[in-house]
Amino acid sequence: MALDAPDSAETLRRRIAELVAEYHAEAFAPKPFVPGESAVPVSGKVFDDAELRLLVEASLDFWLTDGPYSDEFEKRFAAFLGVRHAMLCNSGSSANLLAISALTSHRLKDRRLVPGDEVITVAAGFPTTVNAIVQNGLVPVFLDVELGTYDVVLDQLEAALGPRTRAVFMAHTLGNPFAVGPVKEFCAEHGLWLAEDNCDALGARYDGQLTGSFGDISTVSFYPAHHITMGEGGCVATQRPSLKKIVESFRDWGRDCWCETGKENTCGKRFAWQLGDLPYGYDHKYTYTHIGYNLKATDLQAAVGVAQLDKLDGFIQARKDNWRRLHDSLADLDCFVLPRPTPNSDPSWFGFALTVKEDAPFTRPELIDHLEARKIHTRLLFGGNLLRQPAYAGIPHRVVGDLKTADQVMNGTFWLGVYPGLTPEMLDWVIASVREFVAERTAA
Repeated sequence: MALDAPDSAETLRRRIAELVAEYHAEAFAPKPFVPGESAVPVSGKVFDDAELRLLVEASLDFWLTDGPYSDEFEKRFAAFLGVRHAMLCNSGSSANLLAISALTSHRLKDRRLVPGDEVITVAAGFPTTVNAIVQNGLVPVFLDVELGTYDVVLDQLEAALGPRTRAVFMAHTLGNPFAVGPVKEFCAEHGLWLAEDNCDALGARYDGQLTGSFGDISTVSFYPAHHITMGEGGCVATQRPSLKKIVESFRDWGRDCWCETGKENTCGKRFAWQLGDLPYGYDHKYTYTHIGYNLKATDLQAAVGVAQLDKLDGFIQARKDNWRRLHDSLADLDCFVLPRPTPNSDPSWFGFALTVKEDAPFTRPELIDHLEARKIHTRLLFGGNLLRQPAYAGIPHRVVGDLKTADQVMNGTFWLGVYPGLTPEMLDWVIASVREFVAERTAA
C-alpha cells in the first residue's frame, strides 16, 4: 500500500493559519466586565486573529530583519498620511531621534543644525521629544501650553525667536493638534525647520489635513498605547526625498548605501565610489557618511502593523466616540478644566485630560486614589513641566515666560483612557466613579 504523500509547505502554512485563528478565539475570548473587579486600562493593544496570522506568516518566512512586510507597511502608511516617504524604525522615540538627527546632516549644507542651535518646543510633554534635541547638542527653547488644549501658547512664538533659532519640534498633545497653520507660517517666515511629533495623534486633522503631513519631517509611535501597534515600532515621514535618504542613513548604521535588505548594487556602481579618504572603489555597502545607529524594525513587527492598518479608521472613530462620551457626561462638573479641541482641528484623541482646578474641594492625588481603588487606571500628562524633572537639571536651555501653566499641569492634570478596547460598560463605570467622588466632596 502506498504511503500518503507528505503535506506540502504551502498546505502546512494554510493549516497553521487555521489553527492560529482557532487559537485566538480560544485564548483571547472576551471576558465579562465586573465593575470594581475588572481593570479599566488607559490604553492597550486591540487585535484579532489577523494580526496573529500575519505575525506567524512572517515568522515562517524567518525574515527577522526588515523585509517584505516592512516595505508594504511603509508604502501604505505613506499613502495614508499623504506624504511621499515613510521610514519604519524600532520606536517612536527612535523616530524622534532620527528626525532631529537628520536635520543635523552635512548634506543640508547651510540649513543643517549644529551644536548650540536652538529648537523651539514646549515644557509640558513627553521626554523623548526634548531628548532628541538635547542628544544632538541643540538647545531647547521651552514655551508654555494652554489649559484645555495642552498645546503651545502661540503668542510666545515670536518671543522665543533668537539669533540661533533654527527649528520647531513639538507634539500634538494627547491627539489634539497644535495650531499647525500659524506655526507653519511662523517657520516659513523665519526660515525654520518644522518637525511634528505626531506620536499621539495619528489620524488627527487640522484644517482638514492630517497631522504629520504639515512639517518638513514628522514622527509616529506604534507602541501598544498608540493608535495602532507593532508592540514596539515607530516611523519617520517626509515629503522630501533628500530627508528620506538621510533618515535611512542614520537608521541604518550611518551608511551611505541605500540598497534594501537582501539587495545590493542598486546604484550600479557599488565598487566605483570615491568618498572621503577611502580608496577608490571601496564597497559602498560599507561606506559611512553619518554617525548613525541601528534603529530598524523587524519584519515580524511590520506584519502586525500591516494588519493594524486595516483597522485604523475604526480605531480613530472609536477614540473620538469614547472621548465624546466622557466629555458629555462630565461637562457639568465645574471643579475641572475639561479638554477642548484646538480651533480648526479634528483631534484623534489619545486620552481624556482633566485638570483639577486649584479651588476644587479635593486634590488630584485624592481623586486618582479613588479611581485606582476601583481598578480605573489613570496617567499624568507625561513629564509635566520637564524642567522640574531630574534628568533636565543643568541642560542648556532657554525659557519664554514663567511656565505657569506647565506647572499647573504638573500639579493638577491627569488623563483617562479612550482607546478602542474600552466598552460602554467600562466608560459608564468611569463616569459614575468620577461623579460619585465629586458629589461626596462637594457635599462635605
